[in-house]
Amino acid sequence: MNHPTVLISEVGPRDGLQSVRATMSTPHKLAWIDALVAAGLREIEVGSFVPARRLPQLADTAEVVRHARRHPGVTVMALVPNLQGAQAALDAGVHKLTLPVSASTAHSLANVRRTPAQMVDEAAAIVRLRDERAPAVLVEAGLSTAFGCTLQGAVAEDDVVRLAEALVAAGVDECGLSDTTGMAHPAQVRRLFRRVRAAIGARTGAAHLHNTRGLGLANCLAAWDEGVRTFDASLGGLGGCPYAPGASGNVVTEDLVFMFEAMGIDTGIDLERLFAARAPLREGLPGEPLYGMTPEAGLPLGFLPATRQEHADVH
Repeated sequence: MNHPTVLISEVGPRDGLQSVRATMSTPHKLAWIDALVAAGLREIEVGSFVPARRLPQLADTAEVVRHARRHPGVTVMALVPNLQGAQAALDAGVHKLTLPVSASTAHSLANVRRTPAQMVDEAAAIVRLRDERAPAVLVEAGLSTAFGCTLQGAVAEDDVVRLAEALVAAGVDECGLSDTTGMAHPAQVRRLFRRVRAAIGARTGAAHLHNTRGLGLANCLAAWDEGVRTFDASLGGLGGCPYAPGASGNVVTEDLVFMFEAMGIDTGIDLERLFAARAPLREGLPGEPLYGMTPEAGLPLGFLPATRQEHADVH
């Protein structure tokens, strides 16, 4: 029996660290990333190329990128809000650029000081730069506040679909949907991913969902049912969005991996090693609360990961 494979994209070293007041030292970051790779993570968002005065927690991103690139088979990703950030990211050697494009004008102005339409133009400029300098690098747009905004309120689904279409026309490789403010519910997730997939097809990218109101895993499962195969998550549930008040709570990587593995869906991640990756995170951010039901409860007696379930089915 062949199980489909899901890609878990770890965003804690960027989305998590930008949301805490303390700054993790560079050696601690590198040790944490090494532990994530040892657990089997194959895509890691290691930082953000923004001015250090805005996010001092991520001022060492170029050094972190260079270290992460030493791990073969790992896609090293960084967030870039503009062309200048993309230039710095390409200089550092990232494999993938992710661009935050908010569907909410209010959030877009607060987050990147540009309207959504201006961000589409910026995306086109970044794609041109990528084509000239590093054609193998992927450009992903994450549609922030796709499911609602704490600043604006409701976000029209038609606006999200049009924005995805405009970004694909601008040349981005993928458009994912982000529940930046933790407002989404499963029916909404199914509906919006279905509409976006109908509009842009295979360029539909990752689901970036939050657990702010306890619906993170339910929303991930809804996205899976609609054909999404890449999911952003953060170890220990670290992170949120500094420009979306009250939007704490990324989906916990450990709980998401457990859900998929228990369902027989291979993530390629070793859960025990993933739990162990919490240790360097704790050492680097002492006193910072970490979340996750599965690490606290432990694995069930007799639990088999997806690959061993496959062998059990055969025998």
